[in-house]
Amino acid sequence: MTVLLFFFFTSKVFLLFAIFTVLVKVVDVRPVGPEHTRVGFATVNQYVSELTGVNMLWYDITDWLGVAVVAAALGFAFLGAYQLVRRSIKKVDPGLLLLGVFYIAVIAFYIFFELVAVNYRPVILSQDPERSYPSSHTMAAVCVMATAMVQYRHLFRGKRRLLILLDIWSVLIIVVTVIGRLLSGVHWLTDIAGGLLLSSALVMLYISVLESVSSDGE
Repeated sequence: MTVLLFFFFTSKVFLLFAIFTVLVKVVDVRPVGPEHTRVGFATVNQYVSELTGVNMLWYDITDWLGVAVVAAALGFAFLGAYQLVRRSIKKVDPGLLLLGVFYIAVIAFYIFFELVAVNYRPVILSQDPERSYPSSHTMAAVCVMATAMVQYRHLFRGKRRLLILLDIWSVLIIVVTVIGRLLSGVHWLTDIAGGLLLSSALVMLYISVLESVSSDGE
């Protein structure tokens, strides 16, 4: 019953993300971006963008935090590879196997939205406008660090102080990345919201499948 509830809420969040993405494409769409790029929810996005301005310090901070996110993901990838080499695929921790599939899904969504333009950045960082929806930094930070907290509880069970420190570090990365990405001015508000919705849905899907596998193994 608990597993079904997990899947139920997961589907609802995915649906919410899909609806929100459609709304971004059709509601209050006006050419308020650089080079007259058209932006959904133009009024609120333009207001927030003018309020925050562009802050390259926050842009650099969130980029460096992105390195920590990638490092965490690589750490779990190497751990899974180590178990695979030392044992066999049947004896690799199911949570790590699922995490590998999860990372592939995150990358797939990233590539998809690199190819499909929903919104372009409120500033031009290179020569041409860049796709900005959903915020990839937001999506990566939430997806990697939230699932990392799940794995930490399995790897370091019983080590309460260490888990508290790891949780604080993980949450800090997520919060600073989300807020910092908005304050940097390189994303519209809807880019951040879309990144939060998509990453939440993906994390919930990972937890749902993990709970399902765990309950089947009992």
